[in-house]
Formats: sequence, structure tokens, C-alpha cells
Amino acid sequence: MSEDLIKASEVARRIGVSLVVVQRIFAVLLVALVGLVRAEDAKEVVVASAKELKGIKATTIIWKKDGAKMVRIPEIFEVVVPSWTKPAVYDEFGDLVEAETVIPEKMVKVGDAFFMDAFEVTVGLFKKFLKSSGYKPAEPIDWNKVYKYSPTDKHPMIYVTWHDATAYAKWVGKRLPTEKEWEYAARGGLVGKEFPWGDSEAVARDYANYDGTGGKDKWEYCAPVGSFKPNGYGLYDMGGNVWEWCQDWYDSDKTRRVLRGGSWYGNPINLRAAYRSNNGPTLTYNNYGFRCVSGFPTAEQ
Repeated sequence: MSEDLIKASEVARRIGVSLVVVQRIFAVLLVALVGLVRAEDAKEVVVASAKELKGIKATTIIWKKDGAKMVRIPEIFEVVVPSWTKPAVYDEFGDLVEAETVIPEKMVKVGDAFFMDAFEVTVGLFKKFLKSSGYKPAEPIDWNKVYKYSPTDKHPMIYVTWHDATAYAKWVGKRLPTEKEWEYAARGGLVGKEFPWGDSEAVARDYANYDGTGGKDKWEYCAPVGSFKPNGYGLYDMGGNVWEWCQDWYDSDKTRRVLRGGSWYGNPINLRAAYRSNNGPTLTYNNYGFRCVSGFPTAEQ
């Protein structure tokens, strides 16, 4: 028995309380303390750079410089060799030498885990970037146009070129996602499904802001980020709201960059997880935006 418990039991004896009661009180206090510790552990981790990601097991983090919430996207695996059946082997007399064998599909990791912004970069965050970094877009941003389609700081930033998006990502210490990363994250853990939420177009307006209105989709233009249901990884607006710039060139000509995800102006076909679009990296539109990612550092970093 600990010294504290002995002292407590002596006090309890003097006031007529049994040792059992004292032990129960200690047990209740211990449970409460454990609960407080768990609540502390549950707080989101604040991260300042990719190097700090090493060893972090949290599924969500807060990126220090822009305050953006980011969610963990697990390692990317691909099927290299599909499952097949190796036929049985018999000798010349018809006796079995080797039984029929099913060779399972072979999976290999083609990408490490990374963190992705849970939301598209907002007007408010991009304004902070412009004020803090000294960055000057090649063409001045027409804020009258921006506010027509994205009227508040909680709406996605639009009318940004690929270069503007890349400059923001560099300033904040992140990068644009590769096209493979974007699609893998958009699927939210679903395999072979048409949309980020599954195969049913009937529920699209619960998850995406696209042409027209109805259900949760009540916006004519851009919606505030996070207004719809997230996908399986906790990412919002991976279908609809604004097209999102990716790192990659669209093709070998290297004249256009990849855009993914569809927008408030598009049809349901544009919301498909595999749908690809593109445009020149110097062009802007009222439905072009972006989000960022940060990967785990390699041994060389």
C-alpha cells in the first residue's frame, strides 16, 4: 500500500470512512486523470515543416504557417501482378506431381504517406500570403471578379494561375499534389468507384457543389469550403466547387498543367475521381483553385 493511501486510510478511519471507500475514491480520481491525458493526446498536432512530420502518428495536423487543417493520406499501393492460377503438373503416368496453385496478386508501394489540406485554399489564406510574402502575380488579381464568385474569406481562392498556386505552396512550406496523389486522396480509400463518395450520382449534391442547385448544394457559384460531406479520408470538395491545380504536365508537350476535381460550373461527369482536365499554367478562371500537400521527409532531407 502506498504511503499516500495509508495516510488517507488513517484519516478515513478517524472520520469513520472505510478503506474500501477510500480505494474507490482513488479509482475514480485515476479514471478522471486518464481521461484528461487522453483528451490532451487527442489535440491536433501543430507542424511547421515537412521535417517535423517524421514520427507523427496523428491523422490530422495543423500547419503552423497558414493554420490549415491537413489530414493523413496513407501509403499508395498498386497491383503489379494480378492473381492467377498455376495449373497442376502430372508426370507421364498421370500421377500428380504438383497441385494446382493460386498465386495471389502482388501489391507494391508506389508512394509514401503524406498530408493533404482538408480544404481548398481560401480567399482569406491567399490574402494573408500576398500581404506576408511580397509575391506579385504576373497579372494583378481583379478582386471584383474574385468577390463576385467567392465573396468571403471562407470561400475558395479563384482566378489563380498554376504559378500563383505554386508560389503559395512554396511560401507556406508545402507543394502542389502530383496527379497520382490527388486521385488517390480523392477516392478516400474506395477502390474502383466512380466518384469520391461511391458510384451513386443520386447523392452527388450531398458531397459536391456543381452546376445547378438542390439538396446541400444551394450556391450558384463557389460555396464556402467544407460545406459538403467529406470523403473517406476527411477531405472536403474533392469533387466540385473549384478545379484544383496539380504539379504535373498534362502531356508530353509540356504546354498545359493538370486540373482535377470539377467545379461549381461543371456537370456530374467532371466530378468523377478519374476525370482529367488541363489548361495553360498562366491562365486563370472563376473556377480554378488549389490545395496543398506535404510529404514525410526522406533520409536525404
